[in-house]
Amino acid sequence: MHTHDVVDTAPHAADLAADIKRWGADLGFARVGVAQIDLADDGAHFRNWLLAGFHGEMEYMSRHGTKRSRPAELVSGTVSCVSARMDYWPAAAADPAQILASGTLAYVSRYALGRDYHKLMRARLQKLCDRIAAAVGPFGYRAFADSAPVLEKALARNAGLGWIGKHTNLIDSNAGSYFFLGEIYLDLALPADEASTAHCGSCSACIPACPTGAIVAPYRLDARRCISYLTIELKGSIPLEFRRAIGNRIFGCDDCQLFCPWNKFARPTREPGFAVRHGLDHAELAALFAWSEAQFVQYTRGSAISRIGYERWLRNLAVALGNAPSSELIIGALRARADEPSALVREHVQWALEEHERRAHAAPATGDRSA
Repeated sequence: MHTHDVVDTAPHAADLAADIKRWGADLGFARVGVAQIDLADDGAHFRNWLLAGFHGEMEYMSRHGTKRSRPAELVSGTVSCVSARMDYWPAAAADPAQILASGTLAYVSRYALGRDYHKLMRARLQKLCDRIAAAVGPFGYRAFADSAPVLEKALARNAGLGWIGKHTNLIDSNAGSYFFLGEIYLDLALPADEASTAHCGSCSACIPACPTGAIVAPYRLDARRCISYLTIELKGSIPLEFRRAIGNRIFGCDDCQLFCPWNKFARPTREPGFAVRHGLDHAELAALFAWSEAQFVQYTRGSAISRIGYERWLRNLAVALGNAPSSELIIGALRARADEPSALVREHVQWALEEHERRAHAAPATGDRSA
């Protein structure tokens, strides 16, 4: 990291901070703020979360020691952090409630319907860094978009972009929670914005809304129970106890946000890259399950979905098909993959077929209302 004399910018720091926010808006960021980087309390909270084992198989969360809560340890010379928000809600997408209520359509988390945000966000943050360098000369920095051990929600809160809600997502009272976060660590001393205060109050709508009970207490998420973790991060078999609760969610879950009253203020994205691709906002489960691996690669290229790979894609779809209403189409789709080369996929297909068999035997005879 290039070392820059932070004193040089001090007389003009407030002006520079205002310029950075204006440049950020020009580049498509919905909001930009400056955070102070003392994260001692957040670091302690994070360590307790790890000690409870709530991170599951995400062993990368426990690497890097204290670098996550001490920005200057991660990037030497860091004295300030610019935090930026980019809205992703695709206004033209099918209504989430209707998709979730349909047993035969696939639900994909709204953030994953368009382009993968990592590259888009990083490229935009780099452009912002270039604008800063053009104004002040060479300076030390590093940009992040969910790409390093960074406590991004704590930094965004410190930058005034919102508070961490009871579901552990960041909430802005003017814009809800459907947005991505990115950060720039810099060696320029900038005046920090006022940190956001919490406004969940007595509301706890997100906690009972979670299908698998992953929000085990306000502000405490057990990732091992979270559908986003189970369908994206978990590499092996999805625990039996959660399969029915997953419903038709094949990549991620939005329920805790869908039930949050602050999201009535959510703003549709202005970013064309986040528009829905390939009709994945209302696709038929059986049709997706019929994709070849080549089709999966083709249709998910450049999307966050591509990272789970074809095997986990089929695993997730098998579970959703097991939860779907029985029909010749659904049963036929499952049977077509009963001899899949992947043992992981075969196991979930077998479970799904057994679910349909179980429900068929459990159905009461016509006219019998005693069941």
